[in-house]
This record gives sequence, structure tokens and C-alpha cells, in this order.
Amino acid sequence: MSGTAHAQARVTATHRNGLVESYRAFIGEADLFNSSGTRLTQAWQIIRQDRANFHQYGVRDRDDETDSFFADPVNRQALEQMLRNGMIVRGNVWIDVDIYVSQGAGRWIDVPVSD
Repeated sequence: MSGTAHAQARVTATHRNGLVESYRAFIGEADLFNSSGTRLTQAWQIIRQDRANFHQYGVRDRDDETDSFFADPVNRQALEQMLRNGMIVRGNVWIDVDIYVSQGAGRWIDVPVSD
């Protein structure tokens, strides 16, 4: 399931409020488990693991896109506050992530999910 990523982020704005960045990623089997091998059960945990896999561990699903926002571990840690619920837990889905900021900090994300 993992492979070389064809990565390209779509940074759409850099101002203090509004959409700051978008990326697309495939939630594969490796993203459903943390680095200790424990199965993740919350959508925010899975997206956080996907981004840690991508940025920190080099574990990437084919066609995952990069992003600059979640390259920062502090921003990955904020995912729980930014995303409370989702349909990502079963895995093997595509997510399109739009990251929004308010007053210069990540505040929320929209994450449409598709098979």
C-alpha cells in the first residue's frame, strides 16, 4: 500500500484568516496504527499518523500529497482540536484536507472523504 508519493501541496493563501493550504492523501493500512502498533480509533489520530508517516517516517501511500502545515509536529498535535469526528476509521479512503487559520493559528479543517 505504501509507495513513492507524487507530492504537491496547493497553498492558496498565507494571510492570517481563511484557507491556508489543501492537500490530498490516501488513508492506507499503515495510517491506522501508531508507531507502537496500536490500532487508532479516532479520525484525528489517523490523520495525524498519516502526516507523521509522510513527514517524519517517510511512509507514504501512492499519490499522497505533501503539505507544509502538518510538517510541523506542533500542528499535527493540534489535530484533535481541529477535527473531532469523521468517517476515516475504516481506512482505504481518500481524504481532501483544507486547513483554515484564524489569527495566525490552525483552527479547523474540512476533510471530505471518498472511496
